[in-house]
Amino acid sequence: MKELKITQGPVRRAQKVVLYGSEGIGKSTLAAQFPDPLFIDTEGGTSHLDVRRISFDRSFGDLIETIEAVAAQDVCRSLVLDTMDWAEQICVADLLKKYRQTSIESFGYGKGYTYLAEEVQQILRAMDKVIASGKNAVIVAHAKMRKQELPDEAGAFDRWELKLSRQSAPLVKEWADMLLFLNYKTVVVHTDANTNKAQGGKRVMYTTHHPCWDAKNRCGLADELPLDFASIATAFESLSELMAKSGITEEQIRSVVSEKVLPQGAPLSSCEGALLRNWDRIVSKIKE
Repeated sequence: MKELKITQGPVRRAQKVVLYGSEGIGKSTLAAQFPDPLFIDTEGGTSHLDVRRISFDRSFGDLIETIEAVAAQDVCRSLVLDTMDWAEQICVADLLKKYRQTSIESFGYGKGYTYLAEEVQQILRAMDKVIASGKNAVIVAHAKMRKQELPDEAGAFDRWELKLSRQSAPLVKEWADMLLFLNYKTVVVHTDANTNKAQGGKRVMYTTHHPCWDAKNRCGLADELPLDFASIATAFESLSELMAKSGITEEQIRSVVSEKVLPQGAPLSSCEGALLRNWDRIVSKIKE
């Protein structure tokens, strides 16, 4: 009979994050504030930013190999795929070449979009390897607006969504731990002339679901936050930052962690991913 290994309580690990919003809102700028970021720039939109980028030949195969290589090497703390909708176009080009088609529609009966969703899943599985290595995986995407109608309501309303195919978008949303919608917050004020006037344009990020956009988080964030990494930084603290905050020393960690997780003589940095995933249990054991 299989021996069941049962654990309890939260497990701290690297985060799967999706940032999406309209053009120019500051998606890449926000992603550049993540811990030690390394960009895979699929659309060439980071040329104005002082960030590290990986060169690749813009083929689907090389994109997967690049992501997996980052997972296997100690080159960053956060991998940023900027953007997913342009990565999806790389998938489309790969499928058209592979199946000798002229467009994604020419497969017939939606088969092309099924193949496309399968390639997007391969990208997400590669990003999961990045998470398993202890690095944050950040996906940047554009937003698009479309009309939404509810069966039990009269009329339609505008709704922001990921600028991806209908088959791919749900996969990306389900994959994310944190789905943040970035937008301008405009306030309508009533003037002395008895007219309504739009005022402001503050950049914010929304962290929870709303009828007009998709968003979620698993960190208990407020529904609306300033568009600044400081607003979400606590979810991405490094091992050294956690140790400093809790007052826990390296000797205490080694006293409660098995050699399987932290081999004798190995530096903490070499096992940071495993230690972060088990951080809450480590703290609990130390305090016993």
